[in-house]
Amino acid sequence: MNILVTGSHGQLGTHLQLSSARFSEAFFFTDIDTLDITNDIDVQSFLSHHNIDVVINCAAYTNVDKAEEEESQADKVNHQAVKILAEACHTHNATLVHISTDYVFGGNKNNTPCTEMQPTNPTGAYGRTKLLGENAIINSGCRYLIIRTSWLYSEFGKNFVRTMLNVTGSKKTCKVVYDQIGTPTYAGDLAQAILHIVSAGIDECSQGIYNYSNEGVCSWFDFTHEIARQAGHTECDIQPCLSSEYPSTVIRPAYSVLDKSKIKQTFGLKIPYWTLSLAQCIQNLQKQA
Repeated sequence: MNILVTGSHGQLGTHLQLSSARFSEAFFFTDIDTLDITNDIDVQSFLSHHNIDVVINCAAYTNVDKAEEEESQADKVNHQAVKILAEACHTHNATLVHISTDYVFGGNKNNTPCTEMQPTNPTGAYGRTKLLGENAIINSGCRYLIIRTSWLYSEFGKNFVRTMLNVTGSKKTCKVVYDQIGTPTYAGDLAQAILHIVSAGIDECSQGIYNYSNEGVCSWFDFTHEIARQAGHTECDIQPCLSSEYPSTVIRPAYSVLDKSKIKQTFGLKIPYWTLSLAQCIQNLQKQA
């Protein structure tokens, strides 16, 4: 099996590279420097030349605030490029595994975990363009798996864990919102889940939309407390605050806990609890220091 991974320089793409060594499939890891997924001719040529069976699309425009000013650029990556990938997969009979987001639910007033069948209601450019990408896949006729995830972090790149490790390790006090609830997702766990699913095979019966995050529920405030506790950053006074204290052009999901029953039952996954995965990530970061 030949597998193309786009966006391989990002958090998830990097972890897919690390995990791929345990699998027998042939992997092609690309990013903007090696494959422009906004170019239809380049994408069609790559899939044809390398006889690609599966495309794992990790590429995305993820700057939630900046997307409000650059919606056309966000749309180019999150929607138009995804449409190109989906149509190429349909042409070459390949399967597209695409990573989406909890932000497609942004405007919903939830108090129970979001299911895959729940109506979408994005409130900003990021969520809108990601949802357009999902719809482009569904309408393309290709075989697909769309995985919605939330609060992604890792040892690599810019993310909440690395930011708060720096903040709680260098400042005497900080404020973090407690009225946004969700579940952190360790990119290493998601990468392993994706490779498990792909290696087992995706057919017409198992294709569709799935949710994936780590197990458990917390606020950003709780998340920060656990980051500081595990890192031994006891000197920083972490205070809870409301989202309204940090005005933003984007309305972020207030409750975006994802129901993962479908992906666990369909593919036999056992998903780690979020604090255990956080511990693994922090241990890895401390080894790198």
